[in-house]
Amino acid sequence: MPGTPPTRFAYLGPEGTFAEAALNRAVAAPDGARAAYPSVPAALEAVRAGEADAALVPLENSVEGSVPATMDGLSDGDPLVIVREVFLPVAFVLAARPGTALPDVRSVASHPHALAQTAGWLRAHLPGVPTLPATSTAVAARAVAAGEHDAAVCAAIAAQRYGLTALADDVADHAGAETRFVLVRRPGPLPGPTGNDKTSLVAVVGDRTGALLSVLQEFAVRGISLTRIESRPTRERLGVYSFSLDCEGHVAERRVGEAMAALHRVCDEVRFLGSYARADSRSNRPADPAADDAAFTGAEAWLARVRAGEAT
Repeated sequence: MPGTPPTRFAYLGPEGTFAEAALNRAVAAPDGARAAYPSVPAALEAVRAGEADAALVPLENSVEGSVPATMDGLSDGDPLVIVREVFLPVAFVLAARPGTALPDVRSVASHPHALAQTAGWLRAHLPGVPTLPATSTAVAARAVAAGEHDAAVCAAIAAQRYGLTALADDVADHAGAETRFVLVRRPGPLPGPTGNDKTSLVAVVGDRTGALLSVLQEFAVRGISLTRIESRPTRERLGVYSFSLDCEGHVAERRVGEAMAALHRVCDEVRFLGSYARADSRSNRPADPAADDAAFTGAEAWLARVRAGEAT
């Protein structure tokens, strides 16, 4: 039930994915049952259907950007809310069956994000070898173990789990890449504010002049910094977009709540995706004194006196 600690966790599988590693960071290994699902939509649907209490899914990568399946999965369907974020360094190996040498590799499989992050390395070391997309890096490793492909770009844990040998370590074009994962569950009581939080939401705007500006202004006038904003098609028709964004602060803060209420007035639709503790080692900018909760309380009290006809 929403509001109770989750004990059943879904994640993008199979075993050996970065999502499993991120889940182990978010939740101690002995705590709760874990179930791998073949895709992000499947993991999210498990939560909606009550098969799992929460799902750990990738949201964005520092090199390749957002994960469309997660962005769309949170924007559509029954509402889900983010209750935690996890940042995981991403390090790849090129894995193959024992006895395979680099010159023997004639195909490489992996998740499209992993292939994109290692494209330069693969061109340099395996020129002309075709790359094949898989639903996850671990699925690619499992397929290599089954003899379907010659090699996979995957996590070292996946290579070990499926009995593969690493032909090369640190296979990446950009050192220090990391992926942001989010733990989502059905709506219920929110994590309380910590003083260093993020709030995520999706705003749908119509095909009108200044639509995006109207969204941004609601945050700017209240001194709220955005940490991410991306547009996604609503799939209704050309010209109608949703904006997925993260801002500093918690919905319990007056300025954040007021900004969301203002968006509700100016947007066709607003979907709240959660307020949760920030985990990216950065600190929120201090609220301007004119925009903190005390300032809102004082302003409302002043307005009440004016409406009551009192001297101010």
